[in-house]
Amino acid sequence: MSKPHRIALIGTGSMGSLHARVTSQNERAKLVRVVDPREEAGKAVADRFDAAWSPEIGSLEDVDAVILAAATEVHHKLALEVLNQGKPLLVEKPVCDDLHKSEEVVGLSEKLGVPMMCGLLERYNPAVLTALHLINEPVHVMARRHSPYAPRIKTGVSWDLLVHDVDLAIQCFGGVEPARVTAGVGNFHPDSLPGAEDNVETVLTFPTGLATVSASRIGQRKVRSLVVSELDRLIEIDLLRRDVTIYRHVSHDAATADGLGYRQQAVIEIPELLSAREPLATQLDRFLDLIEGKVDADDERRSILPAHRVVASVLESSRTAV
Repeated sequence: MSKPHRIALIGTGSMGSLHARVTSQNERAKLVRVVDPREEAGKAVADRFDAAWSPEIGSLEDVDAVILAAATEVHHKLALEVLNQGKPLLVEKPVCDDLHKSEEVVGLSEKLGVPMMCGLLERYNPAVLTALHLINEPVHVMARRHSPYAPRIKTGVSWDLLVHDVDLAIQCFGGVEPARVTAGVGNFHPDSLPGAEDNVETVLTFPTGLATVSASRIGQRKVRSLVVSELDRLIEIDLLRRDVTIYRHVSHDAATADGLGYRQQAVIEIPELLSAREPLATQLDRFLDLIEGKVDADDERRSILPAHRVVASVLESSRTAV
């Protein structure tokens, strides 16, 4: 076996700590450096996983690749710094909370020929992997991603939550971007920053179907659901429980002679999941494959911006509607 890839982790917040754990558990990777300007937080994670700590990126000569899990508002500066040092980059979603900045980062990756991927984690949910393998000809996709309020999230719900399900809708329709995007945006919570939306309802029009995507951060329970309708079946995905259920309607008959009652019958299938692995671990494996050239870097790069473009369109339409 070749030597494990030396990984630097930037950011030790909630996602950064998860990345540190998953990286330390992978035989193909070794967490060698943790970067965080907060000494106490950075050192705590570094010490836990036997890595070095530094307050700034500095030289990356000691690492083979970087995972960027710092706050979204600093992604742009840090991502450019990493790429300019020629290091493959896995950046947490979104790349940046601004489309032009995201395009600049992805463009630099392409210009320098440095592999890059975005942490659109739901792609690696076992239920999603299974469902995408089963989907044939979708005509309607419904996605719902609702969460209780989290004051630590400074960006609006579009970049924090909506981007995931827009990406999944695009994946369901074979990677094709929607031809039309319409949306309604709501700002309701008194603690939200100006311009940081709390609810978004979107309709994405694809050449062969529609997707309706709902995102909210003022829900009273966590909901992560995806329903894909084809003409002859419905595929229901629970992203929290990580299960898939397929429904096929077979009959709709009167149950009584007078026609006052009725009976609907459906065949229900529960397919076995293709994987039971933690999504973050599957995502890391793909990043390592990307580093090793087992994944087409151009294809991976091209898959990043479509969802970002849709989210930017949603936010732009909300501003012009005011």
